[in-house]
Amino acid sequence: MAYRSLVLGAFASTSLAASVVTPRDPVPPGFVAAPYYPAPHGGWIASWEEAYSKAEALVSQMTLAEKTNITSGIGIFMGNTGSAERLGFPRMCLQDSALGVSSADNVTAFPAGITTGATFDKKLIYARGVAIGEEHRGKGTNVYLGPSVGPLGRKPLGGRNWEGFGSDPVLQAKAAALTIKGVQEQGIIATIKHLIGNEQEMYRMYNPFQPGYSANIDDRTLHELYLWPFAEAVHVGVGSAMTAYNAVNGSACSQHSYLINGLLKDELGFQGFVMSDWLSHISGVDSALAGLDMNMPGDTNIPLFGFSNWHYELSRSVLNGSVPLDRLNDMVTRIVATWYKFGQDKDHPRPNFSSNTRDRDGLLYPAALFSPKGQVNWFVNVQADHYLIAREVAQDAITLLKNNGSFLPLATSQSLHVFGTAAQVNPDGPNACMNRACNKGTLGMGWGSGVADYPYLDDPITAIRKRVPDVKFFNTDGFPWFHPTPSPDDVAIVFITSDAGENSFTVEGNNGDRNSAKLAAWHNGDELVRKTAEKYSSVIVVAQTVGPLDLESWIDNPRVKGVLFQHLPGQEAGESLANILFGDVSPSGHLPYSITKRANDFPDSIANLRGFAFGQVQDTFSEGLYIDYRWLNKQKTKPRFAFGHGLSYTNFSFDATIESVTRLSLVPPARAPKGSTPVYSTEIPPASEAYWPSGFNRIWRYLYSWLNKNDADKAYAVGIAGVKKYNYPAGYSTVQKPGPAAGGGEGGNPALWDVAFRVPVTVKNTGTEFSGRASVQAYIQYPEGIPYDTPIVQLRDFEKTQVLAPGETETVTIELTRRDLSVWDTELQNWVVPGFDGKRYTVWIGDASDRLFTACYTDTGICEGGKVPPV
Repeated sequence: MAYRSLVLGAFASTSLAASVVTPRDPVPPGFVAAPYYPAPHGGWIASWEEAYSKAEALVSQMTLAEKTNITSGIGIFMGNTGSAERLGFPRMCLQDSALGVSSADNVTAFPAGITTGATFDKKLIYARGVAIGEEHRGKGTNVYLGPSVGPLGRKPLGGRNWEGFGSDPVLQAKAAALTIKGVQEQGIIATIKHLIGNEQEMYRMYNPFQPGYSANIDDRTLHELYLWPFAEAVHVGVGSAMTAYNAVNGSACSQHSYLINGLLKDELGFQGFVMSDWLSHISGVDSALAGLDMNMPGDTNIPLFGFSNWHYELSRSVLNGSVPLDRLNDMVTRIVATWYKFGQDKDHPRPNFSSNTRDRDGLLYPAALFSPKGQVNWFVNVQADHYLIAREVAQDAITLLKNNGSFLPLATSQSLHVFGTAAQVNPDGPNACMNRACNKGTLGMGWGSGVADYPYLDDPITAIRKRVPDVKFFNTDGFPWFHPTPSPDDVAIVFITSDAGENSFTVEGNNGDRNSAKLAAWHNGDELVRKTAEKYSSVIVVAQTVGPLDLESWIDNPRVKGVLFQHLPGQEAGESLANILFGDVSPSGHLPYSITKRANDFPDSIANLRGFAFGQVQDTFSEGLYIDYRWLNKQKTKPRFAFGHGLSYTNFSFDATIESVTRLSLVPPARAPKGSTPVYSTEIPPASEAYWPSGFNRIWRYLYSWLNKNDADKAYAVGIAGVKKYNYPAGYSTVQKPGPAAGGGEGGNPALWDVAFRVPVTVKNTGTEFSGRASVQAYIQYPEGIPYDTPIVQLRDFEKTQVLAPGETETVTIELTRRDLSVWDTELQNWVVPGFDGKRYTVWIGDASDRLFTACYTDTGICEGGKVPPV
């Protein structure tokens, strides 16, 4: 499956005979992008039957040009998808971001995904999803371009890790599923992204001079780590999926038939539509055959020339027989069925904002330059009381890493000296930098497409001053030269930051990914901490950061009494922090990644970015299943702070029992056959269905699906002659497959979600002074002697208590499914329970990956406290 020439407008030639095939660059041995054809039809899942039936009725009335119009954006800056207005199908508005509604006014800037993951709070994650969905609906969008679970967070330096929920597939999966549920219940289509392996920003994109890097991932690692959150998203019915910019095992994700057709649509039973990431579409026929359903924003790699690989070229390729009408019908039906599935045919609001201007009136077709003007913004305020949810997420995510001598919380009578520009909002304004592509003032989010505009930014210094009368603020990232000697009672609070984002922008020399191998704080933050600790006997460090930091130059300093990670708190950075600092609330956040003592505590494949290479950059996932705490445990390397770590102002005890629910077999029961799918004529439609309408006034740079009459007639003549001249990929077929054994439902075989064991855990606040919330984390240890290499422990579920007063108890329930106890068998191509015959799994209960208090045994049904954990 070779990718096609990247010459602009090359689709026309590759549709017919003179295709120029650019061979793939070689990838390391053993990494294969196998062909998988044809694209599976959608509609065979019972829960989607009604939506597909409605879609079939509508699509059967569409002309060829209407069908191809729906499958693409109408051009960058122009809006979103094409429409079939004659039949009442509108242009669909697709909008970022990872933390709200991007490029819009009167919206909430929620805490980032990484912050949300740090709450380990399912109810709060869901509530954030509901609020994001409500704001998207209020703004009139159709598709929310989130949540992001790719990157997974494999590389600490990865630029977009902060958009996702943490460096563990289960944390990512459960957080994504809850977000999707909350968003889609508001009638908004959620998008799971980026499929797959986009673990660094540098060299991610294909361009006319170099292919995007190849993420080389073996089959088992793909299933057990990187595909795991996608399966969970499909299981809860996510409506759309977005491919990644990069390649996997040598083949570009946007035209990767095994990823899209084989894994996503057939094995996982995905019923929605698959879109390309913006400007990542590099072929026409190949991507259509590989299962791509929507090309965004419609342009070729290099936009604004009026060229597209689809639109008019897709019309041509259907007429000449290169793309079967059956494939186009399925593309369109998937899009229309998803629109019906979420009730968008019933009074769904139209967009009431512009991403291109904040003025009331603006260009109706901004890319055209010479465009009519009209009202484009209606200034609809959709914030409601969502600031309360945003503040609660920001607050409950704050992670207390160190609290020597229970120094925290602080008294409001304390004399405080605050250092660091991150304590105060950017003096130029919170939205002064486009796409937040700067690190100036309070860091509430990273940069790139995953941001939102702040309606305001409640900064820490303002919130601190509300509580404490005696505050001195040194708005500098360097320790003042002529600084008076503080008194022993003065407490210093030092704010430090670390930023990252999308490769579209370069910030202070960082091209998306963080470029410091040592993960140092920006703006000499570590030096500021050290120099402050030379002068002050009591120092509190507050970090606003996209991910882990190197803390080693000061973390053991006895004068550094406390360390708090705010992560990326969004608009509610101030009160959320003050509530923790002054003890209104006990901290309950936990690290969604590990913090190591040295960068090289991880292998080179994880610790470092892949650099420039002639040809395709190769990023080989040689560490396999062993990322983050899994690698550290395997190597017996003690991190500074482990995944899941987080202190409280109080203490808790855990008491667990285990109940067997479902007896498991080695592999899941045989899947049910696929249900029926829509049926259409497969005859090539008349060329007249693609003719330009008479007298139509074209807009420059707007992308259309029509062809000149001569071009349409010529393509049709080739098609009906039956002379197939397209150079189809190896393994190409038009015969629908019954589907793999591992499939059978949304997310895979339905039996994968059968609950095998239930573990009720009674949590008691054993402290005497502070109320607090406990995070209950469950890690699986696989049986000894099985023929599979497995990480020592793996997170499988988590729950969080409500606020418990001293002496109060609450019971939460952990559930473990067949999937949680399985491994992916690469020979059987199925999920296998290696301990199905009574072998002992140990379920470890604790509050961090290295703080496991109770062991529950699946073979005896006994739980024991005080056991020595394996890590």
